[in-house]
Amino acid sequence: MKYFLLFYDYVPDVLERRGQYREEHLGLARAAHERGELILGGALADPVDGAVLVWRTADPAPIERFVASDPYVKNGLVTRRRIRSWSVVIGGASS
Repeated sequence: MKYFLLFYDYVPDVLERRGQYREEHLGLARAAHERGELILGGALADPVDGAVLVWRTADPAPIERFVASDPYVKNGLVTRRRIRSWSVVIGGASS
């Protein structure tokens, strides 16, 4: 299993626009967490201009499926997304 980071960049008015999509977005995240794929996730603060989600999977395929299904992405709240492999050396499964 490897660690991956999913970075989202948001539109400037994400807080005003996310309401109608938030429960579906969080439902997808909760389901990924229950499967043990999504470890941590949340929005960046001050300003709320993006999010970071920490994943632990064999490959990025589950993350790509999450992104493709995410209503924040499908409805234009996410302006840029990146999946990066993360070499964890302290904590997690490396300890």
